[in-house]
Amino acid sequence: MQEKITIAIDAMGSDTSPVTEVAAAVSACRQWNMSVILVGDRERIQQELGKHDTKGLDLGVQHASEVVGMHDAASDALRKKDSSIWVAFNLVKNGEAQAVVSAGNSGATMAAGMFVLKRVKGIERPAIATVFPNLTGKTLILDVGGNVDCKPQHLEQFAIMGHVYAKHVMHIPEPRVGLLSNGEEEKKGTELTRETHALLKDHKFNYVGYVEGRDIFNGTTDVVVCDGFVGNIVLKLSEGLAEAIGTMLKRQIKSRFLSKLGYLLARPSFKLFKKKVDYAEFGGAPLLGINGTGLICHGGSSVKAIANAIHMAEQFASGQINERLAQALVDEGVSAA
Repeated sequence: MQEKITIAIDAMGSDTSPVTEVAAAVSACRQWNMSVILVGDRERIQQELGKHDTKGLDLGVQHASEVVGMHDAASDALRKKDSSIWVAFNLVKNGEAQAVVSAGNSGATMAAGMFVLKRVKGIERPAIATVFPNLTGKTLILDVGGNVDCKPQHLEQFAIMGHVYAKHVMHIPEPRVGLLSNGEEEKKGTELTRETHALLKDHKFNYVGYVEGRDIFNGTTDVVVCDGFVGNIVLKLSEGLAEAIGTMLKRQIKSRFLSKLGYLLARPSFKLFKKKVDYAEFGGAPLLGINGTGLICHGGSSVKAIANAIHMAEQFASGQINERLAQALVDEGVSAA
């Protein structure tokens, strides 16, 4: 029988910490019978836990005296060795937890994960990967915020990790990997994309060349590679657009009687659509390229989003997804990079 998986939560990371993290931990433990350790200011965490019914829940608290804020540099995670994110990753390193979930500073989370758990051999920069819904399934995008300044070899490694993730986790036999650019022609793009394109053409996986922003959603590409600056803009723009469309539809529906009547008939379809585009359903974005499991959430994540991220982290850890990815990367020849 497999031992119970324990998830360490950076309880001081989100915009509303530790209120949201504590509520999410309670929710996850109650829904999925999980084991969670909340990491951060013990007094504040205990105060929040007192507002919930935690009887019978496997909830622990690990004190951390420091916090890496959203406006801090990623390097502060290396200096603040008693920060909630650093302590959380140390719990994984010491075997007291098997995964970390944080809604804090993404750069600091990546830095802490990279220095505490180290990198997968052959990977210079871990990448934050996220899944977008498209017309036929899902599209994986990386990096979406971990690395603002990249070199061609970094994007090359993102492409390899994306290929491996799509094949072994998303179960796509021959994932189509594209490089995000401002046009499909080889002369388009920047110096970075052109040099990366030249590197990717020599790989054996299914590299389809340059892809455009619309290809993220039309189902013609399974993996889209870009640097973290571009990827984060794509992520935030897409989320903002989905929210705006939802708001505009509600306003139009409320403005006319016939629209209200039509909505009543189509409500099940609207609910399914909302579920498909709601990032809270996915919870967190996995940090690929570190020797362990780490998931990153938005700073403004809801209780539902973080609870789903905690559940996703448990599934990753229990399924040994990171170990399988690491082995697959070796099989792909990345260890010789």
